[in-house]
Amino acid sequence: MSTPQPPMPQAAAPNRQAAPGPSYGGYTSPIPVVRTHLGHALASEWTKIKSVRSTLWTLGVFVVLVVGIGLLAAVVVSNSSSELHGENPLSYGFFGLLLGCMCIITLGVLTTASEYGTGMIRTTMTACPTRGRVLAAKSIVFFAVAFVVTLVASTFIAFVDASLLENNGAKDPSASEWLKGTVGVSLYIALLGLLSLIVGSIIRHSAGAITVMIGAVLAPLVIALFMFSQSLEDVRQKLFEYSIPNQLSVFYSNSLTETGPSGWDPLWIIVGVTAVAFAGAVALLEQRDV
Repeated sequence: MSTPQPPMPQAAAPNRQAAPGPSYGGYTSPIPVVRTHLGHALASEWTKIKSVRSTLWTLGVFVVLVVGIGLLAAVVVSNSSSELHGENPLSYGFFGLLLGCMCIITLGVLTTASEYGTGMIRTTMTACPTRGRVLAAKSIVFFAVAFVVTLVASTFIAFVDASLLENNGAKDPSASEWLKGTVGVSLYIALLGLLSLIVGSIIRHSAGAITVMIGAVLAPLVIALFMFSQSLEDVRQKLFEYSIPNQLSVFYSNSLTETGPSGWDPLWIIVGVTAVAFAGAVALLEQRDV
């Protein structure tokens, strides 16, 4: 009879620990699960806005318009023999800002509407299914970029214009006028761009949203200029008072009318309009298919 062999020693089982991922029927995912929050959405939107060419081009053209036209207006006046009789020298930056705001409007629309045109919005919403969070992240990042760029450009041209026109009888602006002519107007233009972003989210078409916003900026003033009937005088006056060009000029104390918004009123008006539009855009996002 054969001698029984001793049992072979068995290898010790490796000590494996479950990965910090979800488990489905005995399977444990090796990919860790991280609960996303607004910070992740902000980082994503910042990466998008700084990596596309449209941001560089539109903001570049904006700075050129604000600085170039503001400087040109101040140089023409300073080389003339006319006296400004205590006028606010900061007001000559208005012309460049009025044209430059078209660039901010365009960038605001493209920030949202372009994703619908390319289909990138599907990827965005898959990565962050909370649609209100996506729109909030886009709004915060865009507003910060638009405000900073506008503030730098408007402050630069304000100092240049004040120095060029000090020998032409222009007054020394007060602290309140400096604040309104730099920070105040920058907040207004950034909010105007934010409203454009929201309109782009609602319409979901770049050309259509840009057309709507440019019409909102220019149409009331143009229509009012051609209202000659006395029976429409009240309507004409309101269009003048609440047109966006007139509200921009209020920040330089150069309103087209003696009534209507004054001081910081234009800022509160656009804050209210933008807040209502944002709430409507969030409601539409929750109801629509991407």
